Amino acid sequence: MTTTSSASQQARVPLSVLELVPRSQGMTQADALRESTELARLVDRLGYERLWVAEHHNTEAFMSSATSLILGHFAEHTSRIRLGSGGVMLPNHAPLMVAEYYGTLATLHGDRFDLGLGRAPGTDPMTAAALQRGDGQLDRFAQDVLDLVDYLGEPDQGRRVRAIPGEGTRVPLWMLGSSTGGAQVAAALGLPFSFASHFAPQQIREAIAIYRDRFRADVPTAQVDRPTVMAGINVLVAPTDVEAEYLFTTARQMAARIRSGRPGPLDPPVDDIRAVVPEELLALTAEHHAVSAVGTQEQVVARMQAFVDAYALDELIVTTYTYDPAMRRRSFELLAQAWGMPGE
Repeated sequence: MTTTSSASQQARVPLSVLELVPRSQGMTQADALRESTELARLVDRLGYERLWVAEHHNTEAFMSSATSLILGHFAEHTSRIRLGSGGVMLPNHAPLMVAEYYGTLATLHGDRFDLGLGRAPGTDPMTAAALQRGDGQLDRFAQDVLDLVDYLGEPDQGRRVRAIPGEGTRVPLWMLGSSTGGAQVAAALGLPFSFASHFAPQQIREAIAIYRDRFRADVPTAQVDRPTVMAGINVLVAPTDVEAEYLFTTARQMAARIRSGRPGPLDPPVDDIRAVVPEELLALTAEHHAVSAVGTQEQVVARMQAFVDAYALDELIVTTYTYDPAMRRRSFELLAQAWGMPGE
């Protein structure tokens, strides 16, 4: 069991990065993967805590369907940062196979991996059916998590089905959620909890309260000794707030595409978002990005710290989208500098 430090208003909490391998208009799929690898190298050097890859399927916007393969590639190009799934959508996978994949990564690269687990399919209903697994119901999901803990735990020669490689690696588990369901499972199993407030902030207060109130540190599956909460936030840092808001119109167009069922590669930024996004979608994109910090270094740090303080968070996980990958890298560089991170 790992002991974690509490969030403090006096000290900055660790920052991590959530990556979906975004593809911009005009980019090839290989281009997107190369740019994501460059970002991995950068955030490794800058001192970010973790780099997590989120599983998505059947979308032209994100190249992150084969999460474990991408993480193995990142491991070859980084040396320090923890890598992990943010997350593996467990209804899409047999727990044994997940244990084998992540057990293989841990066997190859050592204790650098986290296994974040989610209940959503990470795609549309038709694609979810094509993946041919479960429905994400809480009881089945909780049992899958228990099976996964068992496969990654102490080797047992008497076990008829074993994860090889996998058993004995004890890859740390995190529970992901955008509602109270994941919070309940995380609490019951004594797992750290990561809330998806970067796109679904509506139930954050209720979910965190349930998680903290029901947390069990005395169960065999417990991996932390007290409630431990990470939350997502959309961030874009630029030298001026005008430029930051301009660059952020790419993320707003992305949200509008998702909400309207027209997902596609990232669009270039625009001077007037209302010229390209219908008025009825603007309120929905604002809801999608309700937890955001966009602006100069000082503005972004102030908003991020206020978010940490409001929910007594232990860690933040940041997601950033720009049409030009160089602007995304610049944003992470400016953020690391402003947050006082220990990297180069």
